[in-house]
Amino acid sequence: MAWTRRYEDPEPQRVNKWLAQSGVCSRREAEAAIAEGLVSIDGERVTDPGRKILPGQTLTLADRGQAPFSAVLNKPVGVVSAQPEPGQVPAVRLLTRKALVGESPQIPGRDTRLAPLGRLDMDSHGLLLLSDDGVLAKAVIGPESELDKEYLVRVRGEITEEKIARLRHGLSLDGRALRPAKVTMAGEQRLRFILKEGRNRQIRRMCDLVGLTVADLYRIRIGPLKLGDLPEGRWRALTDQERAALIAWREAPPRPPGPRTSRSPRPTGSYSRRASR
Repeated sequence: MAWTRRYEDPEPQRVNKWLAQSGVCSRREAEAAIAEGLVSIDGERVTDPGRKILPGQTLTLADRGQAPFSAVLNKPVGVVSAQPEPGQVPAVRLLTRKALVGESPQIPGRDTRLAPLGRLDMDSHGLLLLSDDGVLAKAVIGPESELDKEYLVRVRGEITEEKIARLRHGLSLDGRALRPAKVTMAGEQRLRFILKEGRNRQIRRMCDLVGLTVADLYRIRIGPLKLGDLPEGRWRALTDQERAALIAWREAPPRPPGPRTSRSPRPTGSYSRRASR
């Protein structure tokens, strides 16, 4: 189905920029669609990649085929992100109609292939993004991605300033130095990690290096995408606006936010139960 929308902003804007802001595609994808003759304004085909759309004009992007699909899941412990071993449950199997929150353009079937954009190991839980969208994958986990990921981590062992300083900077895994991390206290025996890379079981291995053991690991954010109050084991479709925000973060990372004035959302489900033990 073609995508059609009337442009209502007060100032003219480049077609590729508006399509990217609307979450339809990236700027490069928009330029490719123009080159393929798939974009028209008020019925006239757009041939100039620098063309601007004017207030009141209607743009149509012809369909190449089925649109990419992305799902936001609150993954429970015990579920694997990607390819399961015999007897394991893959995360995509949780994307059922019964577990859906809100509306979705499609319900993935048993043969649907959705890759995790930033894996969570089987013993971790929280925000997991599953997608067949190549542009989004490049924005979230590509080599040039600047998206950060935020985790709440409950640990065993004595937490000291020296250990936190080492976690922030100075550790190496597999012979390669880690990028600096933001690590702060988040309660009794709890740490908040904000990372810009995703090595295999990175946080657990970092904690091992400083004499701490991870008891629970809960991801709550990927760039501008937050888990929010999505219940554990439930999922929802990624919105066009969220897709656009994730892609835009890659193209132009926003300035660091100012001091927080409100508390972070309390984790729900099994995390809160485990943390209270």
